[in-house]
Amino acid sequence: MGTTRRLLERLPDDRLSWKPHPRSMTLGGLATHVSNIPNWGGIILNEASFDLATAPPPRTEKTSRADILAEFDGVCQRTRASMDKSDGEYQSLWTLKRGGQQVFSVPRVAAFRSFVLHHIIHHRGQLSVYLRMNDVPVPAIYGPSADEGA
Repeated sequence: MGTTRRLLERLPDDRLSWKPHPRSMTLGGLATHVSNIPNWGGIILNEASFDLATAPPPRTEKTSRADILAEFDGVCQRTRASMDKSDGEYQSLWTLKRGGQQVFSVPRVAAFRSFVLHHIIHHRGQLSVYLRMNDVPVPAIYGPSADEGA
């Protein structure tokens, strides 16, 4: 989450409406999505299942870096508080449903890894490209970046 926050800290407030293609998310929309991904952690760790049919509408795009960072920090704090679980609780099944129909069931730890960690890593890569395309220096992610060399 620290690496993700470092990317979010680089968001240029004056470029949040920028997007690389008409069908792409805006920079602000992508950052808003990234800031909300850890919310899945609380759902996975505290609920037995989630039904996509009852999902709330997409979040309204944040309009400032400060708002995006505040959302991310709060969501991370709430998710971390949910992580104090036993091994048995992490291994218990969590189910994703759509309209009451089971889509799949996996151990909570696997759902957390996929829905939170892998999902945020995927969009973090996308966000780093958006920043690069806007001439914003990209922080180190998996070692030095071209902007923060060794």
